[in-house]
Order: sequence, then C-alpha cells, then structure tokens
Amino acid sequence: MELAAYADDTGKNKVTVKTMTHLKLTTNGGERMRERCAVWRTFYCAAFANVLIAVDSAFAQSGTAEHSVTTAELPQDLSPWGMFLHADSIVKAVMIGLAFASLVTWTVWIAKNLELRSARVALRRDLRKLVDCGTLKQALEALSGSTSPAARAVQAASDEIRQSAGLYGEGLKERVAWQLERIEARAGRNIARGTGVLATIGATAPFVGLFGTVWGIMDSFIGISKAHTTNLAVVAPGIAEALLATALGLIAAIPAVVIYNMLTRSTAHYRALIGDASALVMKLVSRDLDRAGEPKARAITRAAE
Repeated sequence: MELAAYADDTGKNKVTVKTMTHLKLTTNGGERMRERCAVWRTFYCAAFANVLIAVDSAFAQSGTAEHSVTTAELPQDLSPWGMFLHADSIVKAVMIGLAFASLVTWTVWIAKNLELRSARVALRRDLRKLVDCGTLKQALEALSGSTSPAARAVQAASDEIRQSAGLYGEGLKERVAWQLERIEARAGRNIARGTGVLATIGATAPFVGLFGTVWGIMDSFIGISKAHTTNLAVVAPGIAEALLATALGLIAAIPAVVIYNMLTRSTAHYRALIGDASALVMKLVSRDLDRAGEPKARAITRAAE
C-alpha cells in the first residue's frame, strides 16, 4: 500500500513534476517571445524615426531650394506694367498690338460720332427746307451751297431733267429714281467708311489675346522644367503674365463690338433720312410733271431753269 501509495505519490509527483516542468517551459517561452517582440518593436520604431528624419530633411532642403529660386529668379513687381515688362517678347508683341487695336477703336468712335452728328444736322436742315418747297426750282434755290445728300439729289434731278429735254416724262421719273438710288448708296458707303475695322477688331482680338496666353503658358512651363520645381510661387507669375494678354484682348474686343453696333444703328438712321430726302425730290419731280400737263419734259425743263 505504501509502495502503491508511493507509487501513487510518485505518480502524482511525476505528474506534478511534469506539470511544473511544462509550466516552467511555457513561462520561459513567453518571456522569450516578449523579449523578441520588444526587440522588433524597438527596431521598427528606430527605423520609422530614421525615415521621418530623412523625409523632414528632404522637405527642408526642397523648401530652401524653392525659396532660393523664388527670391533669385521671380519678378517682384506683379502689377500690369511689371508683368508686361517681364513677359516674353512674343507676348509683349501681342499686348502692344491689342493696345494699338484698342486705340484705333476709340479713335474711330470719336471720329465717326463727330461725322455722323454733323451729317445728320445738315441733312435734317435740308429736309426741312425741302418740305417747304413746292417745285424743283424752289428746292434748287433753297439748297444752293449745301453739300448734303439732299442737295446732291436735287441737283442730280435737275441735271437729268435738262438732259432729258424732248423725252417722255415717264422715262424721266425712272431715270431720276436711278440717280437718287445711286446717291443714297454712295452716301451710305461714305458714312460707313472706317467701321469695318471695328468688326475686325471685335472678331479677332479675343483670339489674338488667347494666342498670347497660350504662348505665355508654354514659356512658363519651360521655365518650370528648368527650375526643377513645381512651387506655386514659380508658376504663378508666368501664368499671370500670359492671362494679361487675354484680358487685353477682351478689353480691345468688347468696346469694338459695342461701338460697331452703335455706329451701325446710327448709319441706318442716316440712310433712312437720305431715303426721306429722295422721296421728297421724287415728289417734287412728279408734281412738276403733273403741273405741266405735257407728255414730255420740256415744261419741267423750263420750270427747273
């Protein structure tokens, strides 16, 4: 029984020893695992810290290089005049051309306004005189010395009557109408002379400015590639200089289009006044024909003389 008990005790002890040994081994393995984890954790932290230091150093060097490029090479004056001075030669030529086009636009506007105003005043004055005339002879006397289209129409009708002496009256009215039509067309062409350049400027100036912008942006990208940096401070001045060309194109085009439309309306109104003068002259010619009561223009010739 003791042996058995010993054996049992031995067995228990063996089991106990085995269990303790297993626990001891397990405990020793866990400690070694924790030690290994601590070592790897220390290694990873050190490596990550080294990476952060390297990245921070690289950014510091890059910032220093970009700052040196900005202060050494970039233009300091970003006003319109400063951007013009620092722009590429092609962009400068585009800007100068657009400024000249804008000057031409305002010059044409001032000149045509003065011309149209004086022409309308003279034509209205002659129209009032024509309304008060009862015969073509009276109209010739009233408009003597005037150079308006109304005076030229009266003179052309009188000349045609003299040249048509002995001819039938119906053909006379037709020939006078042709003469008046040509006078009206000639006066319209003369008063509209110079306005076509406004249409050209209004249609082409935005595209000319866009060409300058494209060229300037191309030059800016070339400068970026040479500077080996994408800092916005390096990119912005060149792009601003390029966009200034587009702004000048719009400044030249918008007033040109507006002024062209204004002058077109004024010219149409002036042509309408010339049409009124032609109608009054034809009325005088027809009235003289009816008053003469002859199938030929001999009586009208005497009246015109």
